[in-house]
Amino acid sequence: MSFLKPSFRHPKSPTNRLGLTTRAYEGTISTLCAGCGHDSISAAIIQAVWGLGIPPHRVAKMSGIGCSSKSPNYFLSQAHGFNSVHGRMPSVTTGANVANRDLLYLGVSGDGDTASIGMGQFAHVIRRNLNMLYLVENNGCYGLTKGQDSATSDEGSTNKKGRVNPYTAIDLVSLALDLGATFVARSFSGDKEQLVPLMQAAMTHKGFALIDVVSPCVTFNNHAGSTKSYDYTREHVEAAGVVDFVPTSQEITLDQIEGSTKVVDLHNGDKVQLSKLANDYDPHDRRAAFDAVQDHKQRDRLLTGLIYVDPTAENFHDILNLPSTPLNALAQEQLCPGESALKSINNALK
Repeated sequence: MSFLKPSFRHPKSPTNRLGLTTRAYEGTISTLCAGCGHDSISAAIIQAVWGLGIPPHRVAKMSGIGCSSKSPNYFLSQAHGFNSVHGRMPSVTTGANVANRDLLYLGVSGDGDTASIGMGQFAHVIRRNLNMLYLVENNGCYGLTKGQDSATSDEGSTNKKGRVNPYTAIDLVSLALDLGATFVARSFSGDKEQLVPLMQAAMTHKGFALIDVVSPCVTFNNHAGSTKSYDYTREHVEAAGVVDFVPTSQEITLDQIEGSTKVVDLHNGDKVQLSKLANDYDPHDRRAAFDAVQDHKQRDRLLTGLIYVDPTAENFHDILNLPSTPLNALAQEQLCPGESALKSINNALK
């Protein structure tokens, strides 16, 4: 089996304003499960960055730990990248952003990486309004450690072993609105027509931009009562040995008009109702945005689209009064103004 992508592309493949085809924005072949929503998100990222005409080497893709944090391997192979420890992607991104503000910072995280071990860092990167796109690939489970419920798993939902989740889910969109995020959106991995323009808007936003993307896990429908589970197979098959495998699943896609609600059947048998914002919705009112999210939540629906945006808020660099020139491009005398300046600072602190 070959794991190398063919270099051939149709000679009439569309190009962007830089004269590049989407091939220049691709990554390695995905090792995620076939049909995983995360791969759809990677494809949307490729389309979004290509469409904006951003040179791949002007992007810094950051991640933590989890299935979601593997996905940066599968797009923008010519970009800068850093795979941090679990839940610490925001602080690493903050340091990099201070050093070089001219890059597009694309943070990819998951519901576990964000809503559990990384919750503290998620909260503080919001309040600092750091210039970055923070993508949460949200599947409600820990895919790398066999599908345990994550903090975004809905109360009353059943996991692959048949256990009912007794805990209230953390709604990252509501939390981001409450913490003062200046760009908040939610989408679905199978709705590319919505997701790509949302990403492009977030990438051009000056400040922190959150997109919470519902991304179904195709593997962990291995729950009690399933005739497709490994346990059921072991109990009913007669063979010299049984080999575990991940069955190929069909990727879930969605075609939805504004103002409508659709029920999406997930691979584990659960259902989710996705509501797309109407065209007349005003995303500039934070209180109204919060009320809209809560209203849909009470009706067991997830609101998708651009939920809130504040294009006038001061971003991280404005708040700290940082120079327009990236710090890594400043000369030695600018970074170290001398002993007299240091004495002045120390005297002011006495």
